Amino acid sequence: MCETFIANHQFNAINKQAEAVLNAVRFASDRKVVESVKANAEAEVSAMFPQATKEQAKLLGDIVNVQTAEDCTRYSRSLEPFLTEFPRMSKEQIAKLFPKNKKLKLPDLAAIDYRFVTYLSWLDIATNKLFLVYPLDGKLVGVEGRYSPMHKKNYCFICRKYDELALFSAITKKRPANSSPDYYKAVGNYLCINGHECNRSMTDTAALERFIRSVLD
Repeated sequence: MCETFIANHQFNAINKQAEAVLNAVRFASDRKVVESVKANAEAEVSAMFPQATKEQAKLLGDIVNVQTAEDCTRYSRSLEPFLTEFPRMSKEQIAKLFPKNKKLKLPDLAAIDYRFVTYLSWLDIATNKLFLVYPLDGKLVGVEGRYSPMHKKNYCFICRKYDELALFSAITKKRPANSSPDYYKAVGNYLCINGHECNRSMTDTAALERFIRSVLD
């Protein structure tokens, strides 16, 4: 059994580096440029895993051998057995993250490939709310908020992909001292309408974590 060590967002970042190598091989006429791109890709990937074993480092280092589209696909697939899964949760465990929502509608958990999930999200069309679950600081947390489609394209704050977006706004839990009982503050940002595609595109978790902290802290 393979020891998993690659998170979904790292897997996406590695694939982007592999594509950069492939494009250099295809289009760069100067051999020095190709070698430079390969060296940079290898260094970028290596930096993601400072604690990698020799076997893991060798697996990741095969990125320099990408020459064709088939090589790129083969390299990516060779990494899939080493992907860490998003923590699996029961419906009851997820419901506990949203205690105020007594009629919480959940996605089909059995249909999810947890290897390619950095954050779990789903939309309740009836209430126009988006629910998001993420392992922040080793603990699964839930955020719910209003979901408003923009009907135009822009850059998602989570994955930076240019796509159809929606405004996701959530009410923060932090309240100033001596605030009115009616006080509330909403934090919002634009994210992909398609959460599955967003997960397959994101290469970093920093923006998502900052947003979640701004809601929960």
